[in-house]
Amino acid sequence: MNIVLLGGAGFIGTNLLIALAEDQDNAITVVDRDRSFFSHVDAMRLPNVSFVASDLTADADYDGLLRGQEIVYHLVSTTVPTTSNQHIAQELAVNAVLSANLFEACVRQKVKKVVYFSSGGTVYGKEAACPLDERTPTNPITAYGVQKITIEKLLYLYNYMHGLDYRIVRLANPYGPYQRPNGVLGAVTTFTYKALKGEEIQVYGDGSVVRDYIYIDDAVRGVLNIVNGSDSHRTFNLGCGYGTSIKQVLETIGRVLDIELKVRYTEARKVDVPVNYLDIKRYEAAYGGLKPLSLEEGIQKTAAFMKEQYAL
Repeated sequence: MNIVLLGGAGFIGTNLLIALAEDQDNAITVVDRDRSFFSHVDAMRLPNVSFVASDLTADADYDGLLRGQEIVYHLVSTTVPTTSNQHIAQELAVNAVLSANLFEACVRQKVKKVVYFSSGGTVYGKEAACPLDERTPTNPITAYGVQKITIEKLLYLYNYMHGLDYRIVRLANPYGPYQRPNGVLGAVTTFTYKALKGEEIQVYGDGSVVRDYIYIDDAVRGVLNIVNGSDSHRTFNLGCGYGTSIKQVLETIGRVLDIELKVRYTEARKVDVPVNYLDIKRYEAAYGGLKPLSLEEGIQKTAAFMKEQYAL
């Protein structure tokens, strides 16, 4: 199978690539903005993987990037939830137009399937009761969530007009190896890293915010089931299916690592939905129980990776 990962050098793309490369019948192309982004994957010397450096902007040569490809994983996003409301018009214009141009090229190049990574954490907003299923009204409170829903609707439109097949994964909050430990995403990864280094952990609000955290290996396994499955649904929530508060995350990290954490609580942010966790019954009805790792096991694995990777 010829597979291309657009925006594939990041956290999710790296783990997805490793899993896809296990099948030697897959020929995988990873596309991202800078060749240096691929250094960690390049070092793995995966024989069925190639890399292309390209600015994934609205006017990129998507026909050239997609020629001969059968499955396209769309992981491109120019924004993150916490800052997306600062430049709403620009972010929406860039990401929506980019995706429309990409889907046009998918149609022209006769791509068999597009896989889009949406966001279970932002598309539903703050008004609905948890757990949130796929039929929950989508009223996001960030431009990031609005962008994700817009691209979902574009996929529906291209399927309606041109028969372009697709799957949408509304992913919860993945964490684990290869996630940037000092970035703006990934509470579990960031807190674990800071705990191991003895650094202060900043928490917005009082720690009562609840999220659905899923270890990256479980997320990738679920994604591949969705992509390769034959269920009639095209949109799936993917998470653990239960909520964990920030305070519980911190307590678990401290207990698992046997470290006393240095935590500083600061003012809450308006972009943070108070409670968000997903109903994954649609996924489990189609593909069986997900049986994800517990948070304790996931933190242990994440910490072990960090100790080896960063010599902590």
